[in-house]
Amino acid sequence: MTPKDLVLKWVEAFNNADAEAITEMYHPNAVNHQVANAPVEGKEAIGKMFREEFAGADMTCIIENIFEDGEWAILEWKDPLGLRGSGFFQIQQNKIIFQRGYWDKLSFLKQHHLPFPEN
Repeated sequence: MTPKDLVLKWVEAFNNADAEAITEMYHPNAVNHQVANAPVEGKEAIGKMFREEFAGADMTCIIENIFEDGEWAILEWKDPLGLRGSGFFQIQQNKIIFQRGYWDKLSFLKQHHLPFPEN
C-alpha cells in the first residue's frame, strides 16, 4: 500500500468517525502532533484522542489535494464549515509512524461551539 493509499483509507475512516479503524492504521509507537495541541504518543493514546474528538464534534475531511513523496503523504483538506488545514503522514511498513497537522484551533472551537481553553 502506498502512503497515498493509506491516507485515503484514513480519510474514509475519519469521515465515518471510526476511531477503531483509524487506530489500526498507526504504528504502536506512532506520534500524532496536531501543532495546535501537544503531541500524542503511542497508538493507544492516539485512538483515545480520536474517540474523544469524534464524541465532541461532527468532523468531515474534504480532500483538496494529496501528494506523495517517498514514505510521506501530504493531505490538504477543508471541511464543510470553511476550516482548512494540512496533514503530513510518514508511513513505514504500511502504518502511520508520524503525523503532523496544521489547522486553526480557535476557528474549529468556534465553529463547533466548543469551550475555549483556559490558558
